[in-house]
Amino acid sequence: MPPLDSSPDARLIVVMRHAKAESWGESDQERRLAEKGRADAAAAGRWLAERGFTPDHALVSSATRTQETWGAVAEGAGWSISPVFEDGLYSAGPDTALDLMRETPAEARSLLVIGHNPTVAYLAQMLDDGEGDPAAIVDMAGGYPTCALTVLTFHGSWGDLAMASASVTAFHVGRD
Repeated sequence: MPPLDSSPDARLIVVMRHAKAESWGESDQERRLAEKGRADAAAAGRWLAERGFTPDHALVSSATRTQETWGAVAEGAGWSISPVFEDGLYSAGPDTALDLMRETPAEARSLLVIGHNPTVAYLAQMLDDGEGDPAAIVDMAGGYPTCALTVLTFHGSWGDLAMASASVTAFHVGRD
C-alpha cells in the first residue's frame, strides 16, 4: 500500500462521510451508528493508518453518528488526539465547511473532517483541482456512500484553502 504524500510542504486533508447509522433516533442529530457502521469506520481508520495518515487536527460534526464514527476511526487507527466537535458542521453547506477548515491551527499539517452528505461529497469535489489521481477522482464522482473518504494534498496555509486548491490523492470506502 503506497503511503500518502509526505513531502515537507504538503498538508493532507481527509474529508469523510459518517459511517452507516441507524434509521431512527430521538432526533436526526441523535441517530447512532449501526453495528456495521462501527466496523466499517474502524476499517477506514486501519486503512488510513496503514498509509501513514495521522491527523494533527480533527473537525467532526456534533451529531451522534459523526462522533461515533470518529471514535471508531480513531480506535481502528490507534490515534489519541482530541477532535473538535463542531455544531456548525451538522447543517453546514460546503462553503461553511470550507470556512471552518480555514480555521485549522497553522501548525497542523494534516486535517480530518467528518460530516454529512451531501456536504462532504460537494466539499471534496469543490476542493479538487483536477490534477490528482485520475482513478480516485472518477471513483469519488461515482458516489459518496457512508464511510467514504477522500484524501487530498494541499500546498499553502489553511487560510488559503479554496475551491480547486487541492489534489485528490485517494478515495476509499471503509468496509469491514
